[in-house]
Amino acid sequence: MNLIRKAEIMNADEMRRAIVRLAHEIVEANSGTAGLVLVGIRKRGVPLAERIRRHILSIEGEEVPLGLLDITLYRDDVHKIAPQPRVESTEIPVSVENAVVVLVDDVLFTGRTVRAALDALIDFGRPRTIQLAVLVDRGHRELPIRADFVGKNLPTSSREIVKVYLEETDGEDAVTIEEVAADGSNADH
Repeated sequence: MNLIRKAEIMNADEMRRAIVRLAHEIVEANSGTAGLVLVGIRKRGVPLAERIRRHILSIEGEEVPLGLLDITLYRDDVHKIAPQPRVESTEIPVSVENAVVVLVDDVLFTGRTVRAALDALIDFGRPRTIQLAVLVDRGHRELPIRADFVGKNLPTSSREIVKVYLEETDGEDAVTIEEVAADGSNADH
C-alpha cells in the first residue's frame, strides 16, 4: 500500500513541546512521581514513554520506572495480522500492584489497542489506577476509552491515516496525515 503525505500536523519542535507538556500534566495530575510507572505500548509508545520519562526526571529529579508492553496476543484481530504473528517481549521492571500506571501510545483511534493493553497489563497485577497518555487523539472510538493526557486532538476522517514518525525508529520526528495513493504511484513513506 503506497501512502502519500497529505499534511504535516506536527513537526519535531511541536512534538517536543507536546511531550514536555504531557510530562508536566502527568506529574501534576498525580501530585508527583510516588508510585508512578510508565508503560509504553509496543511499538511507538515505547520511545514516547522513554521521552516522557526523561522529561519527568528533569522536572522532578526522580527516576520513574519504565515498562514495555507487547499486546499482540491480546488483540481482537490477532488472527488477521499473520498466521504466526511476531510477539516481542514485555518487560515491566517493577510490580504494578497498587501502582499508578500510565500507558503511553502514539495515536488513540478506535480504542482497541488500549483495550488489548489493559488486558495485558492486568495479567501483571492490579494497579491502583491506570491512566492513558497519547501523542495524538484522532477520535472515531469503537470502545468507551478516553485518554487522560493528550498531546494533540486531531479530528480526521476514518479514511485518513495518521502516522507518527519518531527519530528513534524512522529517522525523523513528525506527525502526518496520509492517504492511500489512488493510482498506486510511489509515495514519500
